[in-house]
Amino acid sequence: MKTKTKKTVWIPAIIAVTVAALLLIYYYYMSSVSGGKPGMRPQGGNVPGHMGGRPSGKGSGGNGEIFNTLGTISVFLGAATFCWFWFKKKLRSPSMLVRKAGKLFHSLHKLLGWATLILIAIHGVYFLITKFQDHKTFSGLAAFAIILAISGYGFYINKERNKWVRTIHRILGLLWVPVLLLHAGGSAIMAVIATLAIGGLVWTLERTAGRSTKPVPGDAP
Repeated sequence: MKTKTKKTVWIPAIIAVTVAALLLIYYYYMSSVSGGKPGMRPQGGNVPGHMGGRPSGKGSGGNGEIFNTLGTISVFLGAATFCWFWFKKKLRSPSMLVRKAGKLFHSLHKLLGWATLILIAIHGVYFLITKFQDHKTFSGLAAFAIILAISGYGFYINKERNKWVRTIHRILGLLWVPVLLLHAGGSAIMAVIATLAIGGLVWTLERTAGRSTKPVPGDAP
């Protein structure tokens, strides 16, 4: 029974990744047909109204700018959600700042995750309606397929009590990053850099706190 559970729990993730891969293949196909490079407009510049792009030209701004901004916000919310990974095993850290930050990220992790999903869905629905034929729409759909699966596994983590659910949740989170980089461009790059910087800060604070609490040779016990 346990073996069967281990096998079947991977099925939704496999479906989500397969769908995302097919959408990315179509994204590259549409990009080549339109004569542009993946992630770029055929005539130069980024696609107006998409995450990571700078709206320009006729029709930019207005609703498109608002929904583009929602997409950008969702990228940084996703990064904040991922930051819980740095604190997951640091709740008993020698650094008080790391402990407090860890508790904060733990309490906000699910809320940030759902907020990310909702904002991406709102952003995506708007551009599905207004720019369905845009090739970047398909890279966005690929990213959404993965974040939807991430949210699904996150929802069942505490209910299933299955270590494989947690493992898949983390793997999908890592797979989401390159797809998001492809779709969101500069915004995603900045979010990744910020996430790595927080990880580096956690490491530095722990090292510093560890040295300060380490007993000096020769001191009385």
